[in-house]
Amino acid sequence: MARQKPEPMQVVKQRRDAALNALVQGVPYIQFLGIQFDRRGDELTALLPFDEKLIGNPMLPALHGGVTAAFLETTAVIGLSWASLWEDIEAGKFDAADLSAGHLPRLPKTIDFSVDYLRSGLPRDAYARARVNRSGRRYASVHVEAWQDRREKLFAQATGHFLMPSRDD
Repeated sequence: MARQKPEPMQVVKQRRDAALNALVQGVPYIQFLGIQFDRRGDELTALLPFDEKLIGNPMLPALHGGVTAAFLETTAVIGLSWASLWEDIEAGKFDAADLSAGHLPRLPKTIDFSVDYLRSGLPRDAYARARVNRSGRRYASVHVEAWQDRREKLFAQATGHFLMPSRDD
């Protein structure tokens, strides 16, 4: 029996990038804040480029706490969605036309989200990564860490619980 020829890596990368782009474009607030995602294989790193509109206290100056929380929650939701869609993306269940038409499953809904502000966010780029602690059919738990200059020196972290959309949606 002949083995099926593997897809060219460029096709796989294009499908992954299209899926990530479709997820990000589905949330207008992500564009407002300017959040970007860097994909390396199945790992996502969120980037919040510095902008003056993100400053909450101009006397310090420091990032607004709401911006920090939104950055962490967005990272958690996109990271969780990415993790739950990974196998479908790899299996080719989504083609470029589906993704550009926005035919991805719905995003998880936040049940609760707790943020720990560890220090002031400085007026510079910020980064974050989400780690899915548990993901089931109905519920997921995610931990997010945010840093600016050094990965070991976090300025905020959060834990969130999410209601997963049904696979039929």
